[in-house]
Amino acid sequence: MPDTVSTFDFQQDVLAASHQTPVLVDFWAPWCGPCRVLGPVLDRLAAETNRWTLAKVNTDEHPELMAQYGIRGIPAVKLFVDGAVAAEFTGALPEHAVRAWLDEHLPSPARRTLAEAEALVAEGDAVAARARLEAVLEGTPDRATGETAHLLLARLVVFEEPERADALVRGLIGLEADAVRSLVALLLKDPDTLPDAPVRDTYALALRALQAEDFDAALTHFIQVIQRDRSYDDDGARKAAVALFQVLGEHDPVVQKHRPIFNMSLY
Repeated sequence: MPDTVSTFDFQQDVLAASHQTPVLVDFWAPWCGPCRVLGPVLDRLAAETNRWTLAKVNTDEHPELMAQYGIRGIPAVKLFVDGAVAAEFTGALPEHAVRAWLDEHLPSPARRTLAEAEALVAEGDAVAARARLEAVLEGTPDRATGETAHLLLARLVVFEEPERADALVRGLIGLEADAVRSLVALLLKDPDTLPDAPVRDTYALALRALQAEDFDAALTHFIQVIQRDRSYDDDGARKAAVALFQVLGEHDPVVQKHRPIFNMSLY
């Protein structure tokens, strides 16, 4: 049976307990019709598993918790992991939708490894991050975790292994996946085959710098092309700069150096 949490033991039974096992908290009230629909669904799902525990908070008795967690409508369901809200939804979802939501948001070994990889990328340790991502993909991660791992690994290997990066993002949609595909095309392009134009040599310098992973020089030359002939290679210089910004990230020093000049060059 789920716990009915008092104000006194919310800290222990939810926040502290969630460091060991995720805790799903159902914020409800006796007068709430949708709460009476959702409650039995959560009870059934909780009885099927030991991956998470269920706790119920009567918001009539504990309005301070309702205020603390910004609850404006009930039923409100919040998943606590490591002492914090990891995911939430409001309303009486059908059972199949709650199952799908739990599958998406419950922690798993693959998700923990992915989180470690993301932290390592933020710290600048690409080698260790790559090892974690390879480990995730060697297993059978859920779809969302797998797609994120494919995308992040593609960003890490695109300059060294463009063909593999292209394979990693195959079938993925979104700006980051498009950026990887754009960079793959540029990295595999032969500068000697570029069409004649006044900006040809500058564009070729940009491509060679990109292929040498000299991003500062690449962006300098791409922006020069934009300033002189933006239409060259089907707006290729602008697309290349945008792709680099996306893959390197807006906090990268090279991106921060060139982004303002790039923005001004578009107008």
